[in-house]
Amino acid sequence: MTKKILILCIWAICLPILAQEPCPQVIPALQQWKGGKGTLTLPPEGNIVVNPASKTQLWPTATILAGDLKELMGWNYTIKTGEPQENDIYLSLDKPDKQLGDEGYVMHTDRHTGIHAPTAKGVFWGTRTLLQIACSRKGELPKGTARDYPSFSHRGFMLDVARKFFTMDYLRQQVKILSFYKMNEFQIHLNDNGFPQFFDNDWNKTYAAFRLESGRFPGLTAKDGSYTKKEFTGLQRMGMDYGVNVIPEIDVPAHSLAFTHYKPEIGSTEYGADHLDLYKDETYRFLNSLFDEYLSGDSPVFIGPDVHIGTDEYNKKEAEQYRHFTDYYLKYVESYGKHPRMWGGLKWLPGKTPVKADDVTVNAWSYDWIDPEAALKDGYTLINTCDTYLYIVPGADYYRDFLDGQWIYESWSPWIMNSRQTLPENTPGVLGGMFAVWNDLCGNGISEQDVHLRSFPAIQVLSEKLWKGGNKEVPYKEFETLCRIMPEAPGVNLSARVPDSTCLTVPGQVCILNGTDTLATSLPEVGYPYAVSFSICPDKDTPVSGILFDGPHSKVYTNWENTGRIAFSRDGYTFAFQSYRLPTGKWTDIRIEGDYKGTSLYVDGRLQERLEGRKMKAYYEKYRRMDYMTYQETLIFPLRRIGNCLNGFKGKIKDVICRQGSSAAE
Repeated sequence: MTKKILILCIWAICLPILAQEPCPQVIPALQQWKGGKGTLTLPPEGNIVVNPASKTQLWPTATILAGDLKELMGWNYTIKTGEPQENDIYLSLDKPDKQLGDEGYVMHTDRHTGIHAPTAKGVFWGTRTLLQIACSRKGELPKGTARDYPSFSHRGFMLDVARKFFTMDYLRQQVKILSFYKMNEFQIHLNDNGFPQFFDNDWNKTYAAFRLESGRFPGLTAKDGSYTKKEFTGLQRMGMDYGVNVIPEIDVPAHSLAFTHYKPEIGSTEYGADHLDLYKDETYRFLNSLFDEYLSGDSPVFIGPDVHIGTDEYNKKEAEQYRHFTDYYLKYVESYGKHPRMWGGLKWLPGKTPVKADDVTVNAWSYDWIDPEAALKDGYTLINTCDTYLYIVPGADYYRDFLDGQWIYESWSPWIMNSRQTLPENTPGVLGGMFAVWNDLCGNGISEQDVHLRSFPAIQVLSEKLWKGGNKEVPYKEFETLCRIMPEAPGVNLSARVPDSTCLTVPGQVCILNGTDTLATSLPEVGYPYAVSFSICPDKDTPVSGILFDGPHSKVYTNWENTGRIAFSRDGYTFAFQSYRLPTGKWTDIRIEGDYKGTSLYVDGRLQERLEGRKMKAYYEKYRRMDYMTYQETLIFPLRRIGNCLNGFKGKIKDVICRQGSSAAE
């Protein structure tokens, strides 16, 4: 053997030993990775060690991390200060680093895992990466060093809670989801209204809501769902702990029907009751007091740095007075020490009246309403919220029902301000991006979880584009696969993912329910697509609208309103299968299938009825046209309990089986 061949053989033998660990797959992807040799397996019981010099700043992060490890992995970790030992998780603050900035971090894994950053927020983002790796690799961490930081400082999601109420629990879960994917802004659109054509073309009947408790204006707050001041402040504090800036938005002077319902004299008589009258002193007195209620005092309700004043879509005829109004409230909010934000509208409403630009951030949402280049030149900072690409309006046909994830992943960037304008990369003043969910179609039956089904994939792909930027190394199909297997967040499962097939009762065993007892199952609920099958024999005196299945978000009934029909309810809506009456005193095989479009009832193996596509038809007097609203008759199936202790199903049930996935109906 020649010397050259011998060297090659030795090199080939040593290659596996010298091989570096590949970059771990997380969302968003890491900016930099230098692989080491081998892996570190974290133990089910271990320690989170905080550098004593950083205890005050990092103890809250360590506390959240310990809870998340318990939720995600079932692990028990103790928090302490000191020096790290083998297999520990070590958190520490470092000196400032220009590249890492305010949100970047370094994670090094060898004998232990250490997360170091110039700021507590950077360390917190590092813990999100650690959780994702630990979850996807079952606790086995590749040795090496990650150096990670965002491409854009503002990475957000706006949710319209006015035209569709979302519980505070839902909002808190959204904070956790956003945080898990390093999205750092959550804008809450607190007031808005529906379209009058769906309410007899009568503004007085048209749905409108303001979702926040008001002590100064009793009766202003929506009665069908709202947040107390304490709850909303708590949400903002939670956001701060999780690296998410919760931004309240009170939208004026349009979209303001909730305010004119309460105080009709401040409404416009020319442009519609959803427009405030910009000339009346009473309009300003009302709004000054309303904003002051949440901004003033030693313990203000709005505790974060930003407050959004809306200002979108006012009638073009009042450009000068609109500009005066906008300038007034930008300065008014700023006088409380807040950074004001608004929707872009100055292109649509041009004029000579100056509007404050310094230290104002604008959502750049529409080519018709804002000129990004002119806005930047005037001194505004911009967040790309382009309606063409980043708006979701569930059930509507004029914006997207789901974002185009593949196009966003492969082609979009925040420099694409709209379909006609793309700014040069690194244009100063463009802070990042934000997608929005607008619930325009009030009363269309959309559920919280249906909205989540649309927003969660958007969070995943926008987090990738706004943190990592372009990621040519990973094809979209691989990214999509990673998205499907990644959890929503520790302790969060709004999509109701479950094992592919689960028997919820003992096969063949008959379960007898007397109307006031329950059977607990192993699953709380099942998400789309699914099939839940069971055999059922109701007693002849089974209760009216007796609850058959109960879950965290919904219920399924038998004998609905004493008709024998099967029905379900969630989010304040009830839907019934009208074409079938379940017989009493005999066994029937029932299967209910659900997807994001609708819900199907099968009886003895045959499709009986499909709830999908029902429309409301309305004539819009103003434009002399017919408009349509499609109802969302969907159900994420409840499974936590069979029966109910107060008014439950009475009879026999057996062979309750739940299947999820593309083969659920087979």
